[in-house]
Amino acid sequence: MLEVGAGDGVKFTCYPDSVHEIAVAETDPFLLQTVLMACKKGPVPVRTVAGDLTRIPSPNGAYDAVVCSLVLCTSPDLEKSLAELRRVLKPGGELRFYEHVRSTNVLAAAAERLVAPLWSQMRGGCHPGRDTLTAIESAGFVVDHVSQLSFHGVNHVLGVARTPHLTTM
Repeated sequence: MLEVGAGDGVKFTCYPDSVHEIAVAETDPFLLQTVLMACKKGPVPVRTVAGDLTRIPSPNGAYDAVVCSLVLCTSPDLEKSLAELRRVLKPGGELRFYEHVRSTNVLAAAAERLVAPLWSQMRGGCHPGRDTLTAIESAGFVVDHVSQLSFHGVNHVLGVARTPHLTTM
């Protein structure tokens, strides 16, 4: 499994026993060191993959699952990033995601668009008004399950999407 943007590594304690290894792609050097220290104590071996959302140095179909948590908003090219995640997933592989998304409130969505340039510069490239769920579907993922929730007035989605299975003719 691959976790992109692992943050502080706290999510590693949530993985089931069926996960035998976690590859981590984290571009922030401080967070990468935090992740590596946090996972030394964990039951699952963790290895780093030098890459980011737009180029993951792994073969096609290398992972059964990819986890993205509050990281797709920072991609400089969301379409390219999702294509890359789809490339490294096996056919039928899972993309598990927790992301903030554009507000469904018209005024709040307008405010997100207005503050986006400055917000992005101050918040690690975050684009607050992205419609991430639509982008996931447009990238060819099949959404199995999604929950929409609000946290401190910001809309989020939590879900599972899959790459399509290969069909033979």
